[in-house]
Amino acid sequence: MVDVTGIGSWPGTDVREALRVVAGELAGDAPEGVRAVPYLPELPARGPGADLVGRAAHLLVDLPVDLQPQGWRLVDRPGRDAERAASLLTQDLDELAEALDGYAGPLKVQVAGPWTLAASLWRPLGDRVLDDPGATRDVVASLSEGVGAYLGRVQRLVPGAELVLQVDEPSLTSVLLGRIRSESGYRVLRTPERGEVVTALRQVLDQPAAQVCGVHTCAADPPVDVLADAGAGFVAVDLAQVGRGRFEQVAAAVEDGCRLWAGLDPAAADPLEPLLRRWHESGLPVASLADVALTPACGLASASPAGARQVTRSLSQAALRLAETAVA
Repeated sequence: MVDVTGIGSWPGTDVREALRVVAGELAGDAPEGVRAVPYLPELPARGPGADLVGRAAHLLVDLPVDLQPQGWRLVDRPGRDAERAASLLTQDLDELAEALDGYAGPLKVQVAGPWTLAASLWRPLGDRVLDDPGATRDVVASLSEGVGAYLGRVQRLVPGAELVLQVDEPSLTSVLLGRIRSESGYRVLRTPERGEVVTALRQVLDQPAAQVCGVHTCAADPPVDVLADAGAGFVAVDLAQVGRGRFEQVAAAVEDGCRLWAGLDPAAADPLEPLLRRWHESGLPVASLADVALTPACGLASASPAGARQVTRSLSQAALRLAETAVA
């Protein structure tokens, strides 16, 4: 079954309208061989608290945050922007419950991953969390617990949902390559060992409330082998950012049972061409294309509302073509 879904971000500031479109395009009947996966859209244009880092920071358990000039920082007690993040999430979940009333099927939610959060969140008196191994462990444990509570909250609101968790790690490649710089810019923050990276990802991905948990990154040169080692049920990548060597890692992960969520450009003359070419070059069986999911190359926050809807429709059409190719 070829899945089709979105990455998460959506244009505008009206979550009710965004959910109306997402539910209309992805929560109804899909053609044979295709499974549409609706999701809770994120609208970062609403400001602080609706952004990727702010929303994930709000989910942290017993680690309050506040928005300061450098960015989101751990503090003794939550600030006004943290309260705003909580209010925005409650609003989104209330709208989700109304838009998907009576729905039964897959439902995706997204959250910033532990390494993107560690590279973005500031310690109370110091640099980013990433620079302190103890602070990093605390944030990972807190995030894992908070994500579990978040999933439980979504499940109660949409009882028929089969939850899918997407962990967003746009900063992971930079973390692994030692490219996160200090506040002053004069030094590079610590580069964690591969084992530490895998362990932290695995801890956040270990969510019994979700049917499947995976990782998304649209950064260049995504570390697919690391994501697979962490137990990701799927890896969501922008195919245009995946070189030949990295796609060999994708092929190895697919052979081990990890699904590929292929980020495509639906406006291309043949959106499926890069995927089909890579698949053939890697020697993967055509029939296994039926296990691929299609997504936009990245989030849709910079698109127009009409453009975001058209991208979703075009991907659904591409998913039908892919399903037909897999059984040809």
